[in-house]
Amino acid sequence: QVHLVESGGGLVQAGGSLSLTCKTSGSTFSTNAMAWYRQALGKQRELVAQLTSQGYTNYADCVKGRFTISRDAQNRVYLRMNSLKSEDTAVYYCNADLNVLALGRRTYWGQGTQVTVSS
Repeated sequence: QVHLVESGGGLVQAGGSLSLTCKTSGSTFSTNAMAWYRQALGKQRELVAQLTSQGYTNYADCVKGRFTISRDAQNRVYLRMNSLKSEDTAVYYCNADLNVLALGRRTYWGQGTQVTVSS
């Protein structure tokens, strides 16, 4: 089993910045891709940014140029969010597409972290 824990959410004024962190722990695994999703109140969960093991990135059009996804050697995944807008307010979830030892390919989700942007 693999666990994902997000941190770094909070309240920020429009135009400000926040950085989210997703930490992985648990079973031995290799990574296919890591991603950040978000879900605003009353809306469906949507992909914000994805980073594949080959280093390819994919961003939602509404965050291109403002958000950056990255990963470090300890397999922590970050989402740097600049020029935040009120419409970025949502619960942000870390997502992992992994190959887990003895289990095979699995998808995991974190518990989510709230980001609130005040206008």
